[in-house]
Amino acid sequence: MAATDEPTGTVRVDSWIWAVRLTKTRSQAATACRAGHVRVNGDRAKPAQSVKPGDEVRLFHAGRERVVEVRSLLAKRVGAPVAAEAYVDKSPPPPPREQVALAGVRDRGAGRPTKRERRELDQLRGARRS
Repeated sequence: MAATDEPTGTVRVDSWIWAVRLTKTRSQAATACRAGHVRVNGDRAKPAQSVKPGDEVRLFHAGRERVVEVRSLLAKRVGAPVAAEAYVDKSPPPPPREQVALAGVRDRGAGRPTKRERRELDQLRGARRS
C-alpha cells in the first residue's frame, strides 16, 4: 500500500495493530484489547477505538511490552518493510536471555512429578505453600 493509498481519518486500533504486524491475527489484537493489554495515549482501548497519526499505542503481548507511535494509518495487512514504516518503535529493549527464567523442562516420558519433586520445584521457583 503506497502512501497515496492510505485511509484518511482514523482506523480501528485492533485492525491497525494487526496491519502493522504487532500480532499475528486480528482476533489476537481484538482479544488483547478486550483483556486490557492495549492502551492508546494512556487509556485502555476497546477493539473499535480509533487511532490517528501521532497516537501512542502500548501493547503487552507475548511477554513483553511494545510502545509504538502511529506514523501512518493502515487498514489492511502489508509486507513487513512497509509495516515498519507505519510506526516509530519506542519499546524498551527485551531482557537478556540469561535473565529470562525458563520453565522446568522434564525428560520426555518422565510422567507427572511426584509430590516430593513438585515441592522441590516450588522451592526453586520461590513459591510458598501454606
